[in-house]
This record gives sequence, C-alpha cells and structure tokens, in this order.
Amino acid sequence: MSHEPDLLYSDTEDALRDAVRSLLADRAGHQAVLDRIETGDPYPTGLWPALAAGIGAAGLLVPEKLGGQGASHREAAVVLEELGRAVAPAPYLTGAVVATETLLALAATDGPATALLAESAAGERTVVLAVPFTTAPRTAGTVFGTTGPVRAVADAVAADVFLVPRADGLYAVPAAEATVTPLTPLDLTRPLAVVDTGTSAGTLLAGPEEARAAVRHGLLSGAGLLASEQLGLAEWCLEETVRHTKERFQFNRPVGSFQALKHRMAHLWLDLVGARAAARAAADALATGAADAELTVAVAQAYCSGVAVRAAEECVQLHGGIGMTWEHPAHLALKRAKADQLALGSTGHHQDVLADLMDLPAPA
Repeated sequence: MSHEPDLLYSDTEDALRDAVRSLLADRAGHQAVLDRIETGDPYPTGLWPALAAGIGAAGLLVPEKLGGQGASHREAAVVLEELGRAVAPAPYLTGAVVATETLLALAATDGPATALLAESAAGERTVVLAVPFTTAPRTAGTVFGTTGPVRAVADAVAADVFLVPRADGLYAVPAAEATVTPLTPLDLTRPLAVVDTGTSAGTLLAGPEEARAAVRHGLLSGAGLLASEQLGLAEWCLEETVRHTKERFQFNRPVGSFQALKHRMAHLWLDLVGARAAARAAADALATGAADAELTVAVAQAYCSGVAVRAAEECVQLHGGIGMTWEHPAHLALKRAKADQLALGSTGHHQDVLADLMDLPAPA
C-alpha cells in the first residue's frame, strides 16, 4: 500500500525556516559568497558553527536520547531549501544528513558510532562520508571494494572525521590522519577533494554487511533531501527573475509584461509546483520510514534536478547581459544546479531506478 504524504509545512518548520533564512542573510548573503569562492575557503566565517550548534541544525535528525534535536527529515528539508536558496557553502547535506544517517543506522547499541554521532549532533565535529559525491544509493556496495585515494569527496576540506568504507567494514578516521587534496569543481560553493587515508587504521564502526546497509541508507536520505536543496534554488531563481523583469524597462514598459516572458515564467512556476510536491513527498517518506521511500526519492531526484537547472538557466537568460556577469549570483545557482544533477546518482540513474521499481521499460 502506498504512503500518503503530508506535503504541508508545519508551524515549527516555518519558524525554523525564518531562523535559517535570517542567519544566512546575515552570514552568507550572495555577495559574501561571491567574495569567498575563489579564496580556496568558500565557507563564510562563523556560518557553520552558528547553523550547526547555534540553531541546532546539525542534530535535527538525531534523537534526543543520542544528543540531538529529535526532529525529522521534514525539518532537515527546510534547512536545505534555505541553503539552496542562498547557494550557501556549508557541509550540511554531507555532514548533517548523509554522514549522520549513516551513523544512525549503526547506533542501535552504544559504541564508537554512537559517541561520534553525539559529537556531530552537537556541532563539535563535522563528519563526512569518504565516497565520491556522485555515488548513488544503489551503488553503495561498490565503494567497499575500492582501495587508495577517493576522488571527488564533497566538503572534505571541512571534515574533522571521515567515514571510510573498506573491504572489512566502515571506519572512522580523523581528518588529521588523512591527506586532503582540493580539486577545482564546477560548483565552487561545494568544494571537492581527493581523500587519502593511507595507512591510518582508524576505528572500526561496523562490519561489511552492516556497513553496506548503513552507507546505502545515508546516501538514500541524502538523495531524497537533495531534492529540497534543488527546490529552494529553483524558487530563488524564479523569484529573482520575476523581480528583475518587473524592474527592467524596455520600450517604456517592464519587460516582464511581455507575453513571451510571462509564459516562460508561468511554465517555470508550474514546474516548481511539481518540484515542491516531489521534494516534500520524499522528505515525508524518509521521515515516516515509508515502505515506498526509495520510489519516492527516485521520483524527487528524477524531476527536481531538471527543474533546478531549467530555473537557473531561465534566471541567467532573462536577466540578459546582467545575468552573464560574474558579479551577479545567477551563475552560482546555475553551477550548483548542474553539479547537483550528478550528485548522489545522476538523473538518468534515478530514472532507471524508478523504471525498475515500477516495472516499466527504462527511459531511452
């Protein structure tokens, strides 16, 4: 029987949104992000501690008995919507979602995973899963058969601890014992790096079978909530485009009054309605542990990634020459949207998963 999702936002979620949006406006406005993205350290000063510990966002998914806020994926999705709107550099998706959900799957009994989870939830340590950011939930098992440096690990430069998949299980390795070599990504607001843990033994958290299930769970949660980041990004793109076309005049009238542009923005608004429903459904399915969570996540990723790219492309185009400049933040949104299309499984991968789960022919 399929899960009936609750797509509406609660008062608590709205209050959390206001707090996160206010913090981002203060610490990570678009100009602040633009000023830092080429410095090699794109993270705005003080943003992550304020978000993780000050607001308590790092522990939203962690039960209170384990040191967290005892919230759910619905609240975490709201945080990601706001981070997507701001295109803010913060290790939230990688640390507070993917790594946290991986640790939660291992935290049934007291042990090193539980202790690490409590430190992560309190914002004391940032934990990152050392796998390529393109790794899809269904391919999680493949990362346990690889050896040597791991390429394209997102937010590795912000990590205090890495969760490292090895043939005999999942290990926690202090970042101080690893070599982290930054790469130059398309999206400068989400740094990628090569992580080499070398001969560091680390601490064994789980054996192979349990570790594979935990990593897949973490990646599935990340893929589902990535849709909320894409939703927030697309919403900002449409709002900014509408605002600009109201204020930009041509032939003594606002360009937004031209019918062709009205139609383009109206079509994008309809896309956003669908993306919001898909993203909220995925967050709700993860929050409730719905049996069809994998299907709902596949739907959200197959749809929302394309909407985010279309919204960013329209934002650049409908700003005209202004949208093509480095000084305008439209390019930040476009690069994040394009990079997100490959994150945690490509759009094509999720379409294949959807076809498989619904027993349909794979898309051409």
